[in-house]
Amino acid sequence: MSAALDDLKQRLAEVYDLEKAAAIAGWDQRTMMPPQGAAARSEVSATLSGIAHERFVADDVGRLLDELAPLEAELDFDSDEASLIRVTRRDWEKARRVPPELAADWAREGGRAHVAWLEAREANDFSVFRPALQRVHDVALRWAELMEPGDSPYDAFLDEYEPGMKTAEVKAVFDVLRPELTAIVREAGEPADDSFLEGDFPLERQQEFLEGVLRAFGFEDGTYRLDPTVHPFATTFSRSDIRMTTRYKPTNLRALWAGMHEAGHGLTYQGTGPELARSPLYGNASLGLGESQSRTWENLVGRSLPFWRGRLPELQRLFPQLESIDLDAWYRGINRVAPGLIRVDSDEVTYSLHIILRFELEQELVAGSLSLDDLPEAWNAKMKELLGVDVPDDARGVLQDVHWTRAAYGYFPTYALGNVLSVQIWRAVEEELPDLDAQLEAGEFEPLYRSLRDRIYRHGRKFTPRETLERAIGATEIDPQPYLAYLRSKVAGLQPA
Repeated sequence: MSAALDDLKQRLAEVYDLEKAAAIAGWDQRTMMPPQGAAARSEVSATLSGIAHERFVADDVGRLLDELAPLEAELDFDSDEASLIRVTRRDWEKARRVPPELAADWAREGGRAHVAWLEAREANDFSVFRPALQRVHDVALRWAELMEPGDSPYDAFLDEYEPGMKTAEVKAVFDVLRPELTAIVREAGEPADDSFLEGDFPLERQQEFLEGVLRAFGFEDGTYRLDPTVHPFATTFSRSDIRMTTRYKPTNLRALWAGMHEAGHGLTYQGTGPELARSPLYGNASLGLGESQSRTWENLVGRSLPFWRGRLPELQRLFPQLESIDLDAWYRGINRVAPGLIRVDSDEVTYSLHIILRFELEQELVAGSLSLDDLPEAWNAKMKELLGVDVPDDARGVLQDVHWTRAAYGYFPTYALGNVLSVQIWRAVEEELPDLDAQLEAGEFEPLYRSLRDRIYRHGRKFTPRETLERAIGATEIDPQPYLAYLRSKVAGLQPA
């Protein structure tokens, strides 16, 4: 039995390496690659993805899983070995439904669509992106037809990012959030002044500040990078090779929170147990849980009053024009509640409304009740309905997100689920760390990181999302009420004296 397990681990490590080679090609495409390299890079990505998929779905992997079934029954459920067999079997059975050429097509068309999206944003014209979007959309629908039929056509896509979750469960959470968030926006009253975030902010000083924050958060020297990109993201090739990005602009400071957001992702990668390396167990149990941590470090830490009590003097040293901004004005400004056009720039209250918009549109796209031709118009109508905002152009509307270049339907809901989960988990951490506010003010982040690592990060993908949440906080259900209570309390505290 141990020989079979060793054989499985070796095969899975090779697949992991191939997948990470494809991921490196993707990271480079979005950060360093010259634009004219796109066509060739799409073929590289398609080749690597196809080979990785073919090796993973091989009959030999299924034979090894069958051979290991008796051993799995004898092992402790929480053991790394039992988890590896269990998770691999689920992934293998699902991946077997997809022919290697389809996996390659998705990677190829996704790469091409990314280039078309960049061109469309530059031209501020959805029609430039429309043909490439159609191709990747068609590949995604071919893929969905091969998956287990669900209660909704959207279930297959959602399961990619939230294993085991149904569309109806997400809708139940969002049906609570939708009216409550709208009410909180009204309660927020006149938006606070945040004009001090606009001005002359040299990029090298922004980078200096963010690098200091990353070190303080607990990143290990020599294990990570923070690079500029068009649309911020984070990825990982191992615990000691973490790539984060942000979108710097010399005219504002919003890159700081984008950087802290991606740092949250990076910390989950770093905190995964080293024994899970080069296996399907490395990563997050779900994107919602992963997103809960990016939102934790961006918002619950990075927009908190204790954090800025400790950090504002350093920022003012780097940018003397901020010296006249006192802590109270700074705190209210960076937490300004005001409906806007751009998801990544939105405040904590309106952010999830942006996600609900995308969730509703994606369901219609997948079901075929909304055509790609009508997508910009539908987008603009929902922006008006949910946020009361008129969309002036495609670049600040339907073209603002990178996710549809890969037809990553089901991805967006995880952002709002992550918002909700972040506060559920934070409440448990607060009980464990009664001095948490004082620690944040002093820049002592190790206790927080250690608590989150032990509750969530170290487990990687060993357990289902529900099982992971139960181990983190003793509950299995996503409850929006703590999140809503947090927002109400915070908005009330933002009112000027």
